[in-house]
Amino acid sequence: MTEQQFLSRLSLEGIVLNEKQCQQFRDYAKLLVEWNEKMNLTAITELEEIYEKHFYDCLLIHRLIDLKGSLCDVGAGAGFPSIPCKIVFPELSITIIEPLQKRCVFLRELCHQLGLENVTIVNERAEDVAKDSQMRFDLVTARAVANLRVLSELCIPLVKKNGYFIAMKGMNGLEEKEAASHAVSTLGCSCIKEDVVHLSDGSHRVNLLYQKFKETPKGYPRMYAKIKKNPL
Repeated sequence: MTEQQFLSRLSLEGIVLNEKQCQQFRDYAKLLVEWNEKMNLTAITELEEIYEKHFYDCLLIHRLIDLKGSLCDVGAGAGFPSIPCKIVFPELSITIIEPLQKRCVFLRELCHQLGLENVTIVNERAEDVAKDSQMRFDLVTARAVANLRVLSELCIPLVKKNGYFIAMKGMNGLEEKEAASHAVSTLGCSCIKEDVVHLSDGSHRVNLLYQKFKETPKGYPRMYAKIKKNPL
């Protein structure tokens, strides 16, 4: 997907970018490739793949819900999906939870270079952040972080009541959805929408939208070792 194809696809979906936003995506791609030579940020370094498999892929979640308010991105890595969403929807208040310190260094420099404001980088684990009752968000996203049974316990406690959790999955997304139904329900959410999109190479993305209908019970999230050993 070239830059022009990226812009055209977004235009068909009702998103028209201005020149500032276009330049932010160009700079993002450049910084991603440059920093990837120093640290492991992504296996995708070809420009056209970056536009499709990172930028466009991240923005698919707008098909599920209006992106507004506060968004927390769990395990963002190189900033996916939160930074592309911030570029396109600059009014979003972004919090990124990323446990690897070196990636946080990249994310802070990225936000500085792109001129992004109202982005908070938290160098902690999600289950530790969730213990702070003040850290609750309208939207919580996670892309390629963990199996959904594990992921749900890391993310759902961070969602406000009546807020949303968006799980961004690959080809096994629907199978994971079924396997995680008990965990998701226990933690206070229910799936209200799913979206399957095919990319140009034949791969597909499964994005799942959950709404939080009750507060997560006390005791969750557990320590990560317990979550991983005995997922809900």
